[in-house]
Amino acid sequence: MTNNDTKRLNFAKSAPKAFKALIGFDTAAREKLDPALVELVQIRASQLNGCAYCLHMHTSDARKAGESEERLHMVQVWREASNFFTEPELAALGLTEAVTLVSGGGVPDEVYARAAEHFTEPELAQLLALICTINTWNRIALSTAKIPGTDERAAV
Repeated sequence: MTNNDTKRLNFAKSAPKAFKALIGFDTAAREKLDPALVELVQIRASQLNGCAYCLHMHTSDARKAGESEERLHMVQVWREASNFFTEPELAALGLTEAVTLVSGGGVPDEVYARAAEHFTEPELAQLLALICTINTWNRIALSTAKIPGTDERAAV
């Protein structure tokens, strides 16, 4: 838990080259992926990492893009609410969890195989890149104590 009275650095201003590189990686990772899938992946990783800042940002983005409240509420319990999601979305959510929690035993073969059934190799590579970028953003936001709902687009 952070003390909001403790001033933390502004990552974008303090490491502008790294910030721009991460923005570029994030942009490249999204290419040719369904925008709804992108938001679901970012929401799930942010939930797992406990990143309120990114969770607020990506649920807001998903709503603006037309995502239903019902589906947004079901992301956290996607296994039990599988009827709300497509098979590719379910595979992507499973992969998101495995990669985000990779220290718990790696990415199981069955999780990877399920994702590979629904995505071509280039799409799967994009999906892995996306999962890596949101995990990086989550760690930056948590380390710098970003506050949900504030200056979201200024810097993570």
